[in-house]
Amino acid sequence: MKWNFINTGFNSGKFNMSFDMELARICKPDEAFLRLYRWEPYCISLGANQSIESINVEKVNSDKLDIVQRPTGGRAILHAEELTYSIIMPLDIQSSAKNIYQEINFALAKGLSIYDEKLNFIELHNEQPNFRDVYKQEKSVLCFATPAKSELKFEGRKIVGSAQRKLGNIILQHGSILCGGYHKKIVDYIITTPENYLTISESLNSTADIKSITEKEVNYDVLSKSITAGFESYYEMKFESINIEEKIADFNFV
Repeated sequence: MKWNFINTGFNSGKFNMSFDMELARICKPDEAFLRLYRWEPYCISLGANQSIESINVEKVNSDKLDIVQRPTGGRAILHAEELTYSIIMPLDIQSSAKNIYQEINFALAKGLSIYDEKLNFIELHNEQPNFRDVYKQEKSVLCFATPAKSELKFEGRKIVGSAQRKLGNIILQHGSILCGGYHKKIVDYIITTPENYLTISESLNSTADIKSITEKEVNYDVLSKSITAGFESYYEMKFESINIEEKIADFNFV
């Protein structure tokens, strides 16, 4: 398996989601991609089947945020103080989507432990919630309100939120590595009643972020290198770097 690494830096929500889909489109049976990226402007992304009616679009526009629909499932996320990852890889007869999901999170956990020893205590969530029941609750509008099985937690609080989609024989998985607390401001953009506002806000207390855990500003360059090192260690391989400009020239962004 040939592993490719690409860091696209800051881009819009539309660019980031389109880039992931284009990588999935061109991915070959014998290669995989890890992409790291960030968001400018800050962006609210919605799950593929989530209605935009739950979001106060007027306020989003007024505050000059971006909004985009993800190709994967899950619920709303405010992408701000985070490092986002995406993995695109083939699905073969020796693996399953669930196994890949778990393995990616093991690799992420390894990378985070390389970044700071305080993150050694990150672990995988071992229970799968009944999302049919969860989605009946007010807090279900937010991705980080409820951890899914194999997502990463620190002392019981979710620190990485991920979503996955199978596209033919290709797996696209991407997720947010929380680096600060700005993601909690998403409650200001949710359309809800005053009574439920507090419930939704309190649900985000179940999240953790790198800055709070380490008690220092996040060095995103070091974090990126640590994540790539974690993947190389877990998958026992070495990445090949991709030229961003050449890759974009091959894409057909809509």
